[in-house]
Amino acid sequence: APGALIAVGAGIAIRSDIGAPALAALIGLGLMVHGVLSAVQSFRTHESRRLAGLLSAGASIIIGFVSLTWPVLTLDFIRIGTAVWLAFVGLRLLFESAIRRWARRSGITWSPRLRVRHTLAAGGALALAVLLAMGSGWLLRSDKRPAPGNFYAAPANLPGEPGKLLRSEPLTEGVPQGARAWRILYTSTSSDGSPTLASGTVLAPLHPAADDAPLLSIAHGTTGVSRPCAPSLSSTPFADGASTSLTSMVVQHGWVGVTSDYAGLGTEGQEAYLVGQDEARNVLDASRAARELGELQLSHRTVVWGHSQGGHGALWTAKIAAEYAPELTVVATAAMAPASDLYGLAELDKKDAAGKVISSYIAASWDTHYPELNLLAHLTPGSAPGVDRISQLCFNDRDAIAALLRGTQIPNQVFPDKLLSGELGALLRENSPKGPFDAPLLVAQGLADPLVRPQLQRGWVGDQCAAGVALDYRTYPGLGHMELVGPKSPLTPQLVQWTLDRWNGEPAPNNCASLPAG
Repeated sequence: APGALIAVGAGIAIRSDIGAPALAALIGLGLMVHGVLSAVQSFRTHESRRLAGLLSAGASIIIGFVSLTWPVLTLDFIRIGTAVWLAFVGLRLLFESAIRRWARRSGITWSPRLRVRHTLAAGGALALAVLLAMGSGWLLRSDKRPAPGNFYAAPANLPGEPGKLLRSEPLTEGVPQGARAWRILYTSTSSDGSPTLASGTVLAPLHPAADDAPLLSIAHGTTGVSRPCAPSLSSTPFADGASTSLTSMVVQHGWVGVTSDYAGLGTEGQEAYLVGQDEARNVLDASRAARELGELQLSHRTVVWGHSQGGHGALWTAKIAAEYAPELTVVATAAMAPASDLYGLAELDKKDAAGKVISSYIAASWDTHYPELNLLAHLTPGSAPGVDRISQLCFNDRDAIAALLRGTQIPNQVFPDKLLSGELGALLRENSPKGPFDAPLLVAQGLADPLVRPQLQRGWVGDQCAAGVALDYRTYPGLGHMELVGPKSPLTPQLVQWTLDRWNGEPAPNNCASLPAG
């Protein structure tokens, strides 16, 4: 047994080409084997040393399991350290075995003080191992989210006409003071023209306008790709994106905000994550359905907002609105840190934890929506388990932390370069929004954004300007991805005023001739 431990330690140290999952398996196996052997050995030793031996064994087994949970984190820290430690333990077992045989022949016993110290040290190691295991479990455990209930179930006969309101019910949780809300279920269509089912929310002032209340059509940001991740199921359904600006528009200015969950979030099926046509159709059909609510009288004019994934969806909404929903007039569109260049995003962020989360969502979603790619069968080695776990996590509250931590433990970029330069890359470019956009456009970007990189946004904006798109591009030094739409962001009041000005017919700014740096 000592020889086996020495061999495992030497193998880990020598084979520097071992990948993270295999390394974690070797380390975990070595630690657990050591723990089991130590436990067995403890029963063969003197009573005074048995407790210390069992405590040490338990610590070794638990740390072995923890190393399997954090394969990449262990890569640098444990490769050499564990190799040395395992080899040392093996040598120590050989040495102690020889000492015990010598002590028995000589009639010498262990020092009581040494026994106490050994027991205390072993107990401390076990306590630390338990804390590590509990902490890992807490960090990686997902929030318990309500399962979609009967409200989200498809009717026996799904109408073929998009934008038909099928159900509505009052929504009370997470509603801003001075507002009221509804959860809605409605019909939409996917990009291939087939009918589908989507859910969403409507946020209105307590006393809306009696006729033609101004309408905000909102595309929400990334929340995940599994059914429980629908914003309408969240305890904070209106916290996504520019929530402070939304509350101001509704409570202070009398607007009504309509947000689509996107088909597959809440409703059955797989969300078409970052598939532009699907997102846009869901957004437009949510606004159509909201106009059928008996409690409200909504204008046929609308302003579209979106942040991050929602910015991508907002741009696509502006692009197809005139053709897909001609009865709705898009007055203006505001896209905040939009995922405007999907290929560039996938390329630049492919090695970052957040980028691996986004890639995991794309892999899980596009494997269904683009079956010809068979994405889940062509991921980089060792990525599949992490992608599977992340795809089941939402991207808000504690789930977001768990998803990002899972992302750090995917050993490589999710998509191999060959895939990015081939069919997948072509579809990423195809789903990147491009003009013309019929209505005034605001694009806002934080210059400290680590996810949607400023240089990517600047390049996309420059391309749109060169193609003749008139837009207002605003940059915000020091603001990251979420800070851009936070309550203290200078964009928050600017977004409200920009929207009101467009609604009132004020001339839209166009700074294509003098784009800001960044």
